[in-house]
Order: sequence, then structure tokens, then C-alpha cells
Amino acid sequence: MAATEFPALQNDRILRVIKGEKPDKLPVWIMRQAGRFLPEFREFRKQHSFFEICQTPELACEVTLMPIKRFDLDAAIIFSDILVIPQALGVAVEMRPEVGPVIPKPLTLDTIKDLKEDGAASRLNYVGEAIKLTRKELGGKVPLFGFCGAPWTLFGYMVEGGGSKTMSKAKKWLYKNPDEAKKVLDILTNVIIDYLVMQAEYGAQILQVFESSAEYLNRQLFSTFALPYLGRICDQVKLKLKEKNLDVPMVLFAKGAHFSLADQSNLNYDVLGIDWTVEPKIARTLTKDKVVQGNLDPCALYAPKEEIEKLVGEMAKGFGTSKYIVNLGHGIYPDMEVENVKAFIEAVHNVQV
Repeated sequence: MAATEFPALQNDRILRVIKGEKPDKLPVWIMRQAGRFLPEFREFRKQHSFFEICQTPELACEVTLMPIKRFDLDAAIIFSDILVIPQALGVAVEMRPEVGPVIPKPLTLDTIKDLKEDGAASRLNYVGEAIKLTRKELGGKVPLFGFCGAPWTLFGYMVEGGGSKTMSKAKKWLYKNPDEAKKVLDILTNVIIDYLVMQAEYGAQILQVFESSAEYLNRQLFSTFALPYLGRICDQVKLKLKEKNLDVPMVLFAKGAHFSLADQSNLNYDVLGIDWTVEPKIARTLTKDKVVQGNLDPCALYAPKEEIEKLVGEMAKGFGTSKYIVNLGHGIYPDMEVENVKAFIEAVHNVQV
């Protein structure tokens, strides 16, 4: 389905903000909004495994639409996972209950040669099919985000064999085997570029890159092993999309990388995500004239409704209502009360712009 064949967009608040225009209300969406905090998703998971949902367009579409049916959100984000890229490279990934993602055979110096870069992006076409189906089913209600994990974050999972509190095994490569680390980061970057272009071709209207493990790096390591690859991804994706007459804005969210916000602002991303550790006014100063997204502490949603309203108001005052997309400073937690989420969204939309 060509982009012109999709239903006309009814709610374009986020896209207007990205263009520098003033919306009628502050736009809001929530990272991980289609997931474990939703009762209907938990019921759905009793019937389907995690990666079965990711790899089946009809199922991914159904889950993507769950929060849109329940809340007055201003965007949907396709249900998928950042670790589908390692899977496409031939790396086995399992989603284990109470543990999360596990890579049974972590990447080693000897197994770099086994990564299957050729055709990797095409092996992710199921995500494109899910995007196309979801665009159709959304009926133009809100725009649809596509996304991917960033190279350093994916590298960390692949070397560590899963999540880590220190990323010490992955960082060991950066200090001891930097050339091999860069080789893997290059492979991941190449696949990510093709993967994001494919998502846009299938109908994604915004693309977000998640550098979720940026906080484990200092500025020097981030400048060497993250920033150049993030820059290349944005530049190459935009160049390839321009050749296809597609204009899809891009968002970078580097969690914990407050030390590099000024550097990130020099990249060509249209929007920079801000985590909850950065004060809004400081973020504004560091990111210059960029559109920003964030940054309420996810735990703030545990607060009473009145406190959520107060926190949202203070956050909006700090960022200002121009060039601002509201979100949490990281993904929503699985035990969050649905009514508190609703209160958060209503509080955002009640802010005077």
C-alpha cells in the first residue's frame, strides 16, 4: 500500500510540533504504551508468546491498537522489540518470564564472522507488514511510530547475553578490543539503516532510535562508540528516504546520556528524547533549538491524580509549550494503574498552549 493510499491523518499534533508549528494541545504518547501494564495485553499474552506477537503482523497490529482504543493518545508505536535485529543477524533471542530477553549464546570475538548481515533487513519484513496493516487499521486516527534499537545498545545485549547492571562485558570490548567492537557496530548500523528505511516505506510516519544503554558510557566512550553511528544512521536514512520522495522525521532517545545532549543536538535528528534525570530548562539550553520529547519520571505515575497534574504542569512550564512532545523519561512500568495513565494524558491535554 503506497503512503497516499492510507487514510488521511486526523490528529497531526506531533507532526505539527516537529515542524515547529503550534498545536491546539500538547501532544503525548508513552514509551512501551502497548505492553505489560495493560490488562488486555496480559490476557493476550496468555495465548501468544512475545516473539510470536512481534513476528505475526495481525497480532502486532492488534496489540499496537490496544492503548489507542483505551486512551486519548496522540500517536501509536508499532509493537515490536529492539532485539529483532540480532535475531535477523542469526543470533538466538529468547524472552523468558520474570527474566526478560536472554541471548543463550552471547557474541564472542570468534563468532563475529557468523553474523548474517546480508539480507538481515529483509528478514524483518514482518515488521513492515505489521506497520502497513496498522496504518490501515488506525484509519488515520493518529500517526504511527516505527523504531529500532541503536548499535551500542544492541551490541551490549549481544555481548552480555541479556540485560546487565554494569555492561562490563560489553565495555571490556571497547577498552580491550575496540576494532572488533567497531566492526560489530558497523554491521549493526548498516542493518539499522536498511531496517528504518523499510519501515518508512511500509508506512511508518515517525522513526525513533532507542539508545537505551547510553547511561553506561562516559562522554569519551559515547563519542567514540555511539555518537558516530547514531549520526550515520540519521544521515543515511534521510538520504535514502529523500531518494524515495519520503519525508519521515526521526527521534533519538539516548537514555542517561545527559552528558552528550549538546553533541546530540548537532546531529540531524528532528527530535531529542530527554530522560527524567535532566531538568527541563537545562535540557532546553543543551539542545538549542531542537524539538524535545519527555521527560516525566515513570514512577511519578504512582502518585495521586492531583500530584500527577501538578508534576505535568511543572514539566510543561520548564520545557515551554513550543517544540515539545510529552512523554515519560523512559518506558512505562508493568504495574502501573490504568487510571493513573489516563490522568497523565488528560493532564497533558489540559495544559494551556
